[in-house]
Amino acid sequence: MLAAWVEQLLGFATEALEAIREDEHYPSFMAWTREHGKAALGGDLAMAQALAPELWSQTPLERLDFACEPLARPGRNEPCWCDSGRKTKHCCGAVSLPGPVPSHLMWMMSLRDWKGDTLKAALASGRAPAQALLEAGLIAAESGQRGRAQQILEALFDQGDWSRLPEQAEPAFELLIDLYQERGFHRKRTTLLDEVLERGPLFLRGVALERLCLMYLDSDDLASAREAFVRAQQALPDSPTLAYIEAMLLLHEGNTEEASERARFWFRRLSRQGDLDADQLAFLAELADNPGATLAEQMVNSEEDLAEPLAALQALLEALPTAPRLHFERNAAGELEYHSTAREDTLFAAWQEYFQVLVDEDSALGFEADPWPHASQWLEKLCANPEWLDSPKVVQALTLALTSRFGSLPWMAPSLFEPLAMRLERWLTQLEGEGSGSFVWDTADNAVLLRTGLALVVGMERGARERSRHLAERLLSLDDQDSLGLRELVLDQLLREGRNQHALEVSQQPMEAPLLGVLMGRALALYRLERQEEAFDALREAVALNSHAIAMLCTDNPRAAPAVSDEAPATGSRAEAWQYRTLMRDQWAKTRGALAWLEAQRERLFKR
Repeated sequence: MLAAWVEQLLGFATEALEAIREDEHYPSFMAWTREHGKAALGGDLAMAQALAPELWSQTPLERLDFACEPLARPGRNEPCWCDSGRKTKHCCGAVSLPGPVPSHLMWMMSLRDWKGDTLKAALASGRAPAQALLEAGLIAAESGQRGRAQQILEALFDQGDWSRLPEQAEPAFELLIDLYQERGFHRKRTTLLDEVLERGPLFLRGVALERLCLMYLDSDDLASAREAFVRAQQALPDSPTLAYIEAMLLLHEGNTEEASERARFWFRRLSRQGDLDADQLAFLAELADNPGATLAEQMVNSEEDLAEPLAALQALLEALPTAPRLHFERNAAGELEYHSTAREDTLFAAWQEYFQVLVDEDSALGFEADPWPHASQWLEKLCANPEWLDSPKVVQALTLALTSRFGSLPWMAPSLFEPLAMRLERWLTQLEGEGSGSFVWDTADNAVLLRTGLALVVGMERGARERSRHLAERLLSLDDQDSLGLRELVLDQLLREGRNQHALEVSQQPMEAPLLGVLMGRALALYRLERQEEAFDALREAVALNSHAIAMLCTDNPRAAPAVSDEAPATGSRAEAWQYRTLMRDQWAKTRGALAWLEAQRERLFKR
């Protein structure tokens, strides 16, 4: 019954709004109601006349700068407000509407219909009810009108009185943050988060901190992510989302066992409170049992159209047979070369018919276009033709695609990257068995194997650190020119594992050009080995390369350097120093006395 009433109400309100906009005067609207409006209510004139004044009173009028012109509700013995001439008790007062009429309905429908300058002026008037803004923004987003949704939701949160926000504002806030992210409005996103954290209601502050934590995880700023998580825990200590976020944070930090322990803690704590529904409890139970597998399954299922193809790919990779041998030969200079065979080329051509996108030969890990918009097609065909993975070029394209989408998620490493790593490692073992000799990037088809290796190193770096490092070291030993820039990555991983002597040896290998990460890594390794004067010498070289590096590491909350492009930051820039801070400050902070030593050396260096 209520659903039928809502449908009737929306139908009548839609037509009523059109009639009001033609004239914006009450007598004209009531004349329309008696002549035409009753048709939208099945010919029930009494109900139409009773409903019309209710809707008129809440309708924003352009001629009044978007104010409403509410009618005084008459008493029972006063003339009815529908202008029938009868007493209210004998007219609209005798009509019982089948259900409620939301007080913001006509504002919401107006916001849904207005465009351009009219919509802009209506939002600027500040008269729109918060609930109307909320619903109109969500409707616009659901219909794919992202710009309109952003414009309306900005008006919802651009107000001095945060107490006016409806209880359902949380999903609208998250939607607006997502819209800013998708549309590239990063400064607006940061400003909104800052405003909410500074003066927003408690429930929104907790959500903002949770989103901030996830943003830091996406950018590999683990120290800031940990700080945001702690603040979120203080703001919303019983939020079930915190269990999910802490598991992700600990897995990003490489603390797999602690992730399981904390997930079990959250399950015990939240299940005792009895506030969660069955689905939430089931998710927490799975998270407590195996955080990595649970997050991986959730990631796959969240991909909507890709859920089934990705699950099929995981099953295929789990059962993948042993990789066939490749064709290697040695050239006149004694260098080892990989040459693609006719069969491998045929398999790649069959794959490429569906994959369509070409690898960018001038980039280490890029494509000429995005392969993911039509991923369901090529994933389905690959699962139907697993022999395509006998071709290293197919493995390269698949690995690059997976790394671009899932490479920052440690829980995706076991099911997506490690099976492909096993395939490449077999080929590397065969290559190593050919004897000593350089395996140069720009010779024959060597770049295919080396680029695949780099993508796998990056894809496993967070979820399978040791395997990632071993693979990186093998690639370094084959490609002594370090075409992939793996030395810094290997060095960082060795420092994280506390293998300081090995890290020092890697940092001392010859380099064509000095690298900030290598010099700073050498300084940290030497400091940990209690060779402080040698550490100071390495630090001096690093400062000569980038004068911002020490200050960026020592300052608790430095201003982030703007990202100007997807390319590597310029040598000596604040962006380069910020990137190093993001990747390695946690290691300096965990090393007892290291930051204080850095600050002291900073004074020593810049006094000279």
